Amino acid sequence: MRHLLIAAALIAVPAAARPDPSADVSQARLHADVEALVGFGTRHTLSSQDDPKRGIGAARRWGEQQFRADGEACGGCLEIVLPERMVSGNRIPQPVRLVDVVAIQRGTERPNEVVIVQGHIDSRVSDVMNATSDAPGANDDGSGTSLVLETARVLSKHKYPATIVYALLSGEEQGLYGGKLLADYAAEQGWTVKAVLNNDIVGNSCGSGGPCDAVHVRVFSEGPRADATAKTLAAMARDGGENDSPSRNISRFIAGLADAKALAVRQIWRTDRMGRGGDQIPFLQKGYPAIRFSVAVENYNRQHQDLRTEKGVEYGDTIAAMDFAYLAKITKLNVRTLDALARSPMPPAPKAEAAVQTYTRVQWPAVPGAAKYRVWRRRTDAAMWEAKPLRETSATQVRLDGVRGDDWLFGVSSVAADGSESPVASAVPGGAFAPLAKS
Repeated sequence: MRHLLIAAALIAVPAAARPDPSADVSQARLHADVEALVGFGTRHTLSSQDDPKRGIGAARRWGEQQFRADGEACGGCLEIVLPERMVSGNRIPQPVRLVDVVAIQRGTERPNEVVIVQGHIDSRVSDVMNATSDAPGANDDGSGTSLVLETARVLSKHKYPATIVYALLSGEEQGLYGGKLLADYAAEQGWTVKAVLNNDIVGNSCGSGGPCDAVHVRVFSEGPRADATAKTLAAMARDGGENDSPSRNISRFIAGLADAKALAVRQIWRTDRMGRGGDQIPFLQKGYPAIRFSVAVENYNRQHQDLRTEKGVEYGDTIAAMDFAYLAKITKLNVRTLDALARSPMPPAPKAEAAVQTYTRVQWPAVPGAAKYRVWRRRTDAAMWEAKPLRETSATQVRLDGVRGDDWLFGVSSVAADGSESPVASAVPGGAFAPLAKS
């Protein structure tokens, strides 16, 4: 009997059988947080840092208080850090103190493995240098800020093998300064960054010109890696991988987690919107996998606009144009993604050998926390990996007899003992979830 009890205790609960933490997301809390953020008048990076009620300083301190309250509620599970530096540039003519507000939920088994969820807390009006006019920033990016705060409230109630970092970034509108600050901080800490989920403009479902879409969210991901070296690009031209960056595989992973009936992912295979950018870019430049969530259809009348009405058209990023039910759905998808990433091991770093032979060999180093691996393939012109893996193995290599590699792309995922599975890592140049070595 004793042996039976021990055996039963070792049986892992299947990942699919766990309660979905996204069920705890509160639309009412999201609404209240956006109202609070709008109440600071402006959150422009160059606005007051010392005023207790108005400006970027008051908004940052409020965000920090929310994180500290969550930390108290979970018995001290959140470590609050405030990375800062003095910055200046084209949109910051005089040096200004830049501060990110960050809460760290340390992993219980692999604390150096990190997944980051972030939004920028600063706002602006038509003139990017105007730091005094009211800039409500309800959607850009009060929506992303409230999403980050809500994910912290929900997920801090749970424990994870890997670390989750919740970040409110400053200085996005002035030039992605807060994203660069946090990317540098991650490198200084020596974190192994599994994924960065940047949420920017995630709160409206109706766009300028009239179209509405509350059943899709866009996920942007880079193609060839921003940190690719000449050697990597040459190898990619020879062996493939233009569509297989770690960020693109994160996008595929998120699409697979979505409840398509409620909110389907529309994958946008470019780094960001045309001619524009977001705080995922500084992470990509360092070689960290990063994607951007954004609404299905943008309302340009409500972005970067002075508050006014012209010819019956309202301008300005006010709470009136928000769809909080839609924001709640995007928040739930972030929660499910973070939950899955923080439970699963790192993706492997696979390589495929297939040139001038009638079989393909795929091999990879062992991954901490992995009980087994799944080997995947897809046609070179296919968007997604095949529905079922080719192989499942506890070894660190497979030989696929009769499979000629010229016509296929291959990848490998790691699976924990409880069934939690990582994103697929592609067996191509630049496919590993790690910064590339400079040459």
